[in-house]
Amino acid sequence: MSSPNPPAPPPVPFTAEVYRARMAKAAESAAAAGLAGVIVAPGPDLVHLTGYRPVSTERLTLLVLRAGEEPVLVVPTLEAPDAAAAAGAPALALRDWTDGVDPYAVASPLLAAQGRFGVSDNAWAMHLLGLQRALPDTTYTALTEALPMLRAVKDGAELERLTAAGAAGDATYEEILKVRFSGRRETDVAADLAALLRHFGHSQVDFTVVGSGPNGANPHHEAGERTIERGDMVVLDFGGLKHGYGSDTSRTVHVGEPTAEEQRVHDIVREAQQAGCAAVRPGVACQEIDRAARAVITESGYGDRFIHRTGHGIGVTTHEPPYMIEGEEQPLVPGMCFSVEPGIYLPGRFGVRIEDIVTVTEDGGRRLNATARELAIVE
Repeated sequence: MSSPNPPAPPPVPFTAEVYRARMAKAAESAAAAGLAGVIVAPGPDLVHLTGYRPVSTERLTLLVLRAGEEPVLVVPTLEAPDAAAAAGAPALALRDWTDGVDPYAVASPLLAAQGRFGVSDNAWAMHLLGLQRALPDTTYTALTEALPMLRAVKDGAELERLTAAGAAGDATYEEILKVRFSGRRETDVAADLAALLRHFGHSQVDFTVVGSGPNGANPHHEAGERTIERGDMVVLDFGGLKHGYGSDTSRTVHVGEPTAEEQRVHDIVREAQQAGCAAVRPGVACQEIDRAARAVITESGYGDRFIHRTGHGIGVTTHEPPYMIEGEEQPLVPGMCFSVEPGIYLPGRFGVRIEDIVTVTEDGGRRLNATARELAIVE
């Protein structure tokens, strides 16, 4: 594993003021959407809003945001020291509860007795049901539906982290091209990808898809025990978190020289991916990115073999809103970051996918991945 340049210093940490502004914006956005407030459970929304990353358990942890009121984080007493140490803790009030106390009796006075609240998508049902028992006249809606733009637009510091994560993914791909594929299992190459991502600064590896030969026709194939052979097309899709922000890139390689058909299918996907990236600019609806990429594949006769959306947002998680899919009319806004990843999948034979992360700029789009998109030949 080589690293041609010395590692860049870690980014400047987000301050309490940054988290204060994020929480205030979320509360104001909720009020503008007609919500009484926002309820945030452990997960990506809580990390984004407070910098606190607890493990989600049966013990209630809940951030309550309401316009015009101080943010309050309800935590178990045994976890209060960790919550108090979070970067965003100075911007909120902590309320702790001990085992044996009803946590919903602690949390419910922070909410209105009536009203509709946005709740983070990954909140446990038992916690939401507990709040409903305490406040039977409240109702709830998922934040993805109520506030889809909550984390969608990244500021300069977030873009810096996403750019660094993308560069680490690029470095990983450049190195994986040097390893032997033929005669090794998919799991062996997947382990190489994971090790490389960590070598280049990832603290978390979320996925290492290695789909060889017919397995490449399954877009989310998990690396298995199949031995990669000469003549195989191999789909590589890998990513995770660096400095708390995501990477996600796909390239398709070939073991030995490809057939004319394999090369043609790869060229079609590459053209479709270029069309999708070229369509990115402020004000364009998300669905137009999907339409631009899909049109190339459909016109080439493989429309029924492009079986997933063209892209998804990325930030503190590797998959989040917005989504590049037909029917999504949300306009693109500078600072949005998402994947553009068309593919063609031929069951029982092979698949091809090419993916970059793109950020919307003031006058277009900028890729956060820069590795070659031509079909690479590996041994």
